[in-house]
Amino acid sequence: MYPQLSISTLLNSGDLAQSLITLLSGDRYRVTQFSSEEELFNFIELEHQPIDCLILQSSSNLPSLVEQLQKRAILLPAIVLSTDAKRMNGDATASGEVTEIETLTYHTATVKVPIAELPHIAQFINQAIVQFLKLPPTDHTPKRQPVTDLIAELTSQNSLMLQQRRLTDKLKERLGYLGVYYKRDPKNFLRHLPAAEKQKFLRKLKSDYSDIVLVYFSGDEQLNQKIDDFVNTAFFADVSVSQIVEIHMELIDEFSKQLKLEGRSDEILLDYRLTLIDTIAHLCEMYRRSIPRES
Repeated sequence: MYPQLSISTLLNSGDLAQSLITLLSGDRYRVTQFSSEEELFNFIELEHQPIDCLILQSSSNLPSLVEQLQKRAILLPAIVLSTDAKRMNGDATASGEVTEIETLTYHTATVKVPIAELPHIAQFINQAIVQFLKLPPTDHTPKRQPVTDLIAELTSQNSLMLQQRRLTDKLKERLGYLGVYYKRDPKNFLRHLPAAEKQKFLRKLKSDYSDIVLVYFSGDEQLNQKIDDFVNTAFFADVSVSQIVEIHMELIDEFSKQLKLEGRSDEILLDYRLTLIDTIAHLCEMYRRSIPRES
């Protein structure tokens, strides 16, 4: 059985806590609920229990809790629930003021979620983990809170890197390529590239696939590595299976025309359907094992 994601909550509302238990039931999560800061810190520091995501609630007690987490260099993926999304995002109140609670940030990767969006909490947990894993060591606290103690800052940075490494290893163990999935940057997705860059990328992808086709039946020891490299490139660019099929058909069509010009039969090209099947199987398996699941 794969390891569960450890979710810890410190909430003021019993109804909210029960709703989270219901929403996160199943074999993916292990939820631990706390009723006080003391219980939470004992769990982390005395029992040395790892937490994969911390869920808090906006309240008058939140500033002191966040301060204690920061002082103790406890850095975790975090979600803060609020009854008012606009206020949590730092928008002005009706009186034109923004309170300390509304602007409070545990660290710059904190995900702020309106309670109305609670049914989608699994997606927000994924988002919190994504942002936490991308958090730079020198940018984990809000800029409005300057660090004056160098030792404390270095301790905090070390804590962050250890947590990121632990969480990445756990995700890889549970969902195969999930840790890799989190490192994908949507800006590099094929559909988001400018036209010129998109064409350049497709030419390179087609060239790489051509290299695979040319050595597929040759017994080349590097074949599997070539396929893996091709699949990784396609995966990080979020290339669809249909796009791979299109590249294959274009390439086979070019080979067919060349063979006919040379007066040779193109029937041999039918065998290269195995190349397409093999490559697509690798790509589909990578997507299957990497995409975060809802349950």
